[in-house]
Amino acid sequence: MPELPAMSVIVVTRAHFEAVRAVIKHLRAQTVRAQLEIVIVAPSVASVVADLEMLRDFQCFQLVECGNAFSTSVARATGVRRAVAPIVALVEDHSWPQPAWAEKLIAAHRQPCAAVGPALVNGNPETLTSWTNLLIEYGAWIDPAPQGAQPHLPGHNSSYKRERLLAYGDRLEVMFEAESVLHWDLRAQGHELLLEAEAKTVHYNFSLLGPSLRLRFCVGRLFASSRARDWPVARRLAYALAAPLIPCLRFGRIVKMLQGPGRLRHLLPRLAPLLFLALALDATGEFTGYLTGPGHAGEKLNDIEFDRPRNMTTADRLRFEAASR
Repeated sequence: MPELPAMSVIVVTRAHFEAVRAVIKHLRAQTVRAQLEIVIVAPSVASVVADLEMLRDFQCFQLVECGNAFSTSVARATGVRRAVAPIVALVEDHSWPQPAWAEKLIAAHRQPCAAVGPALVNGNPETLTSWTNLLIEYGAWIDPAPQGAQPHLPGHNSSYKRERLLAYGDRLEVMFEAESVLHWDLRAQGHELLLEAEAKTVHYNFSLLGPSLRLRFCVGRLFASSRARDWPVARRLAYALAAPLIPCLRFGRIVKMLQGPGRLRHLLPRLAPLLFLALALDATGEFTGYLTGPGHAGEKLNDIEFDRPRNMTTADRLRFEAASR
C-alpha cells in the first residue's frame, strides 16, 4: 500500500490555474515537496487546466470541484475532506510559503497539538495601508514571531491535524468562516495551538485605501456573525453596544505588540491615524454583524479576496506580478 503524504496543502482558486501558479511555484520549492499532496479546489474542475508538469514533483495531487455555490469556507472544507494526509495546511494565492515552511510545520505537528501556524512576512511593505492590513489581520504573528503556544493562529495560513477538523462534521464550513472562532473552540476542547516561528510565508496585502476599508467592514461583520451564531439576543445586543470600544482596545494591543524586539515601533507615528480608521471600520462591521448577521459580507469577501493585485497600488501590483513569474 502506498505511503501517505506527510501533509496535504489546500489551494483554493475561484477561476483558473494561473491564479494559483505562483503559490504552486513556491510549494515546489519546499524542502520536503516529495512528501506533500496538493489539493486544488475550484468551482469547476473543467475550468482548471492545470500545468501537470508543475504538479508531478509532489507525492500526489488532486483537482477537486466544489460546485457553483462557491465560498472560501466551503472550498476549504471540501479540500480537507478530500485530502489524504494526517495534516492539512491552508494557503492563499497571495501568501507564498518559504522553502522550509512545510518541513517546519510537519515537524511541529509531532507534538500533541491541534494546529500549527507560521510567521508572516510583509510582501509589499512600502505602503502604510499594507502594514495596516497586515497588523490588523496578523499582527501577533509577524516575523519575528513568538515561538510556542498561542490563543489563536493566522487564519487561512495555518495547518491542522485533519482528524480534529473532520470531527466538526457538517459544521466545518461554518467553522472556517472565521478561523479565530475555530481556534477558540479547539482550545475550549483542551487542544493546544502552536506557532512555529521558523515556518514563514510572505503575505501580500491590500494597499489601496478604498478596497481596504471595504475589506475591514466585511471581515468585522462576518467575524461577529460567526462568533455570535448561537448566542441569545441579549448577549448579541450587549456585544453590539460594546463595539465602539473595540478600536481603542485593539489599537492599544497593536501599539504594545509593536514595542517588542524587532518590531515596527518607528512606523507607529505615521501608521496611527490610518490604523485607527481601519479598526473603526472593522468595529462598525462587528456592530452590524452582532445585530443583523452576516448579510452579504461573505459574498463580498469572496469577490475581493481573490485577484489580490487589483487591490494594490500600481507599484505593489508590478512587484507582485514580477515575483509571480
